[in-house]
Amino acid sequence: MRAFLIHIFMRTKIKEILARPEADYKVNIKGWVRSFRNNQFIAVNDGSCMGNLQVVIELGTDENIVKKITNGASISVDGTVIASQGKGQRVEVKADSVTILGECDPEKFPLQLKNRPSLEYLREIAHLRFRTNTFGAVFRVRHTLAYAIHKFFNDRGFVYMHTPIVTASDAEGAGEMFRVTTLPFDNPPRTEDGSIDFKEDFFGRSTNLTVSGQLEAELGAMAFGEVYTFGPTFRAENSNTARHLAEFWMIEPEVAFNDIHDNMDLAEDFIRYVINYAMEHNREDLEFLAQRLADEEKQKPMNERSEMGLVEKLEFVLNNKFERITYTDAINILLDSPAYKKKKFQYDVKWGIDLQSEHERYLVEKHFKKPVIVTGYPKDIKAFYMRMNDDGKTVAAMDILAPGIGEIVGGSQREERLDMLTKRMDEMHISTEELYWYLDTRRFGTVPHAGFGLGFERLVLFVTGMTNIRDVIPFPRTPKNAEF
Repeated sequence: MRAFLIHIFMRTKIKEILARPEADYKVNIKGWVRSFRNNQFIAVNDGSCMGNLQVVIELGTDENIVKKITNGASISVDGTVIASQGKGQRVEVKADSVTILGECDPEKFPLQLKNRPSLEYLREIAHLRFRTNTFGAVFRVRHTLAYAIHKFFNDRGFVYMHTPIVTASDAEGAGEMFRVTTLPFDNPPRTEDGSIDFKEDFFGRSTNLTVSGQLEAELGAMAFGEVYTFGPTFRAENSNTARHLAEFWMIEPEVAFNDIHDNMDLAEDFIRYVINYAMEHNREDLEFLAQRLADEEKQKPMNERSEMGLVEKLEFVLNNKFERITYTDAINILLDSPAYKKKKFQYDVKWGIDLQSEHERYLVEKHFKKPVIVTGYPKDIKAFYMRMNDDGKTVAAMDILAPGIGEIVGGSQREERLDMLTKRMDEMHISTEELYWYLDTRRFGTVPHAGFGLGFERLVLFVTGMTNIRDVIPFPRTPKNAEF
């Protein structure tokens, strides 16, 4: 008898109930009220899946309980799973008892699900938006992708490295960084020449939040062979766009003995794997997001609508090899395109430019109609650590361009030759003295090696079909916004 009672009152997730083929068993469920109609039918969601579970209470249930069953309230239900008598659900729970865990005033609750709230409004209440179907789906997919990333690298023998968040170096050699300091703002210590004396700071030098874990990951690759990082990175760029965040997550593998071709193969395999994993484990969420995207597309003019739905797009990526072209090829394709000839590009096209999003999307969506890997970029628009090609003008860089988003991966074969690397650093006015530790990897047993970086939110954006990067990270950090 004791074991039976314990079984009754252990919580069962709604996802498990909806997946079980049989009925007629006792359960306890806990969740939040999505709707309550006719003083009898409660739609409950516990976040474990997209679906709600209908709970049926007896007419005449205590009015003190009934009046507290409002949208947003949390409840605990003991009852029996039975075959549903109504339409819209296979099973439902016939309640034996309902306990109110947390009341919710419907007059003050800012999340009224009957009227579909805008994404802009939901960003203002980001602490509550997880309870909507859209964000429930997005963040379950985000979780699955994060797990798939670790599984991909773990199954291939990579070592997971936690690289510093506080750093004294700028891995990219460009872009604004967030300073980390304990010095007083109103009266910082100063040197004889009047500059701020960072020797008095906590770390004894000027430090910032990292923009990348790549340089440190390279150190690990020189010992373990294959490593990857997956952590937060920061850019203090004043870019208030749908594609930029000040705080975001990056995945950065580094592999000893790999060249640029190995690097492309790894990146393509990686993207295919994590997308396929999400397709297998979050099909319901993705189909919901696909329908949501299709409804949005119907509001656009015919010439602006996407040719493929979300699920079709993901399957297309899985079923087609990525096209591989050089930067020079890409420029020639753009120059010969109807869009360029009809002056439809906002930005100019010529050899030496950094490709803009409109150029990248043209290559992917209009010309090749598949993901594209571009290699051999001009050295003047790429970072100091990328390996110089024999032509002296280009480097062994690679960018993967995806439909609807443009660049999703950036990487390169790293410059393993000490003389070439120091020459490049001198040209770009990067201190070889401060990065002595990085150069030591070239002094002591250097090897060819390569790696890439993938912005995690860009990946989630691509897989979920969302159009604003603020909607795929729980609490977005953007210029003038650090709420919650």
